[in-house]
Amino acid sequence: MISVSEALDHLFALAKPLEIESAPLGQANGRVMAQEVAARRDQPPFSSSAMDGYGVQAEGAEPGATYKVIGEAAAGHSFSGSVGVGEAVRIFTGAPVPAGVTRVIIQEDVSREDDQITLSKNLDSGFHIRPLGGDFRSGDSISAPRVLRPSDIALLASMNIDQVPVVRKPIVAILSTGDELVMPGETPGPDQIIASNSFGLQAMLRDAGAEARLLPIAKDTRSSLEMAFSLAEDADLVITIGGASVGDHDLVGDVAQSLGMKRSFYKIAMRPGKPLMAGRMANGPMMIGLPGNPVSAMVCGQVFVLPVIRAMLGLGENQSPSRTARLARPLPANGPRMHYMRAYVEDGEITSFENQDSSLLTVLSRANALLICPPNAPEQPAGGEVRYLPI
Repeated sequence: MISVSEALDHLFALAKPLEIESAPLGQANGRVMAQEVAARRDQPPFSSSAMDGYGVQAEGAEPGATYKVIGEAAAGHSFSGSVGVGEAVRIFTGAPVPAGVTRVIIQEDVSREDDQITLSKNLDSGFHIRPLGGDFRSGDSISAPRVLRPSDIALLASMNIDQVPVVRKPIVAILSTGDELVMPGETPGPDQIIASNSFGLQAMLRDAGAEARLLPIAKDTRSSLEMAFSLAEDADLVITIGGASVGDHDLVGDVAQSLGMKRSFYKIAMRPGKPLMAGRMANGPMMIGLPGNPVSAMVCGQVFVLPVIRAMLGLGENQSPSRTARLARPLPANGPRMHYMRAYVEDGEITSFENQDSSLLTVLSRANALLICPPNAPEQPAGGEVRYLPI
């Protein structure tokens, strides 16, 4: 068995960064921007009013001063003339500031009769003008790589970027194996169960930015597995679930190797998830063979598959980011394998669930963290600080 960190090193060596493609701005949210992009204009592209009010020359703008209103400026409709001493232009938020205007008096500080205004005694001290290029200038860039958020999309739009260079989504083929499995909605036989791992992993991978698709469930026969593998030839990553152990019906590893898969490793010193393997198929895709227990598969997805997806997307070769919390109660000593314990974090404290059986999805559903207990760690008292993975 190898350690978790050694397994990740092997996986990163197998993960190939993917190509760059162009995505329409409206479809770029959540994608990984692969290259810097530069603004094609200044923002704002002109000095503009930050408030509704009256534009005047700043000098002489004092309580009691009077001005003649000579025109109006609104967003999208500028005032073409120039504003001189004793003159004012009615101006609205976002409107271009006319020539001569160096201050906007907010409308609450003005009284008006016909075309004359008088500044009030409680005059606001602000100038309320947004300068040309005050947000960004033409040529200013957004750094990459980065996962685009809605705020980034808004910024790109304001920079007049309509096509975004993004990393192609990894194509992941998910293959569940086992005679005991049927799809949700089907009627299982007396000795069958519903396939759940594949749907959980698909959701996890889609959230991570992958194009994840489910292959038909493969039976525990060589011919069925060979057919299933043939359906994944265009994938960047093939994930198998179950059949990776050493029982008489666990054929995934043998079939994959007979099809030319070069195995990188098998078995990891962790729980849950010991029987995990990885390698590269003869036709190119990377392969990760996950254990069949539901919790084991999902935990391995968090610990191993998500970092691989991030590496493919150009986000670096890093373990899933961990956080720290205080133990709400003592933690027993650990054995020789890294233990990822289902737990709940609240107000800076973490509590592991009593039952850590790797078949219990109800416990995983209640958890929001995987408490990381290192190999051979001694008993830890309540209040001690531990690491965990948010889930």
